[in-house]
Parts: sequence; structure tokens; C-alpha cells
Amino acid sequence: MSKYIIISKLTDEGGKTLKKNASRIKEVNKELKTMGVKVIEQYAVLGNFDFLNIVEADNEMIVAKAVIEMASRGTIRTETYTAMPIDEFIKSLE
Repeated sequence: MSKYIIISKLTDEGGKTLKKNASRIKEVNKELKTMGVKVIEQYAVLGNFDFLNIVEADNEMIVAKAVIEMASRGTIRTETYTAMPIDEFIKSLE
């Protein structure tokens, strides 16, 4: 399984949703799992983004499809990155 980093920012609608139901975050994590994306770690962050998620999936197409599904709801905007284990990265350079 590959790891990905998804950073996200709530839209105004997303902020309203979380204010009404903060546990919605955990519900979305369960939805992601059914799409083949497992949330490994999750953080609320301060700054330009609201959340940082480290996830696992079999491939980038699965992650892309899940991110599009989440974005289509109008509550969140995301940026997604492939995460490479540093030891594997170093080995690839040798």
C-alpha cells in the first residue's frame, strides 16, 4: 500500500457542518475506508489549511476518486501528495 498526504481546508458550508456535528469527521473517515482509503493519522492544524491526513491506499486512482467524491459535496477543498518513505527514497538515489 502507498501512503498519501491530504491537506484540506473547510469551505463555509463545511465549517457549518462541523459546528453542528463535529463527529462528522469520523463518519467521513469510515466513508473513505469503504472507498479503499484508510486514514492512518489525522490532525487539525492552524494556518492555511484546517486538516492534515496521512492515508493509505492501493494506488493513486483510488485516492483521486475518493478526494473527488469528498470535494463534490462542497464542504472541503483538498491538496493531495504522494508520500515516499525516506529510506526507500535514499535507496533509489544510490
